[in-house]
Amino acid sequence: MENHIHAEQHLKSSDALRDIVIGMSDGLTVPFALAAGLSGAVSSTGIIVIAGIAEIAAGSIAMGLGGYLAGKTEQDHYNSELKREYDEVERVPEREKEEVREFFDNMGLSSDVQKKAVEEIAKDKQKWVDFMMKYELGLDKPDPKRASKSALNIGLSYIAGGLVPLSPYIFIDVPIEALKISVVVTIICLFFFGFFKSKMTGVNPLAGALRVTMIGALAAAAAFGVAKVFDITVN
Repeated sequence: MENHIHAEQHLKSSDALRDIVIGMSDGLTVPFALAAGLSGAVSSTGIIVIAGIAEIAAGSIAMGLGGYLAGKTEQDHYNSELKREYDEVERVPEREKEEVREFFDNMGLSSDVQKKAVEEIAKDKQKWVDFMMKYELGLDKPDPKRASKSALNIGLSYIAGGLVPLSPYIFIDVPIEALKISVVVTIICLFFFGFFKSKMTGVNPLAGALRVTMIGALAAAAAFGVAKVFDITVN
């Protein structure tokens, strides 16, 4: 029983971690690139702050909605397959029993043990269907609140990440000066975020940290360069 509880906690923790990684990675990168791009085109940090806040608001809602829809899709898919399994257990029970027997056969159990195991499982329709869902289809029952939790986790993580590169522009009036501080702060955050994300997911921490940092830096540099080019062209 203790192992079962531990597995459930680990699964939920993994889901939450995945949401935070998705929200934080985009939150650090997209507003950073936007602020950097505007720094090369405008002379007022006020414009950058307003644009940045608008982007963070829109981005967090869009990312949160994406997480919600993904969670709902997972739930709907599970319910659809569950309904189908109940229907098959009713209509073609012998075929379903044979599928259960094949599972135990692949495990190397003897014919007598296979037969007894199938008989025991088939006594309880709900347990039978749960067995088929897990071991035939590889589907675990999703948390019914998963969609709303995912939306909240991703949205808040995006906001938290987006405020990091934007914060220097709130306190500094000159865009280029604010950009310098933003670059330092965001690069440090990207590095530590990439390090801990990689460590928790089993990837080489240093390599993962450098990869995340380079992606964010390149996105910002590209945005700044494009803004400068258009600024020169217009003037």
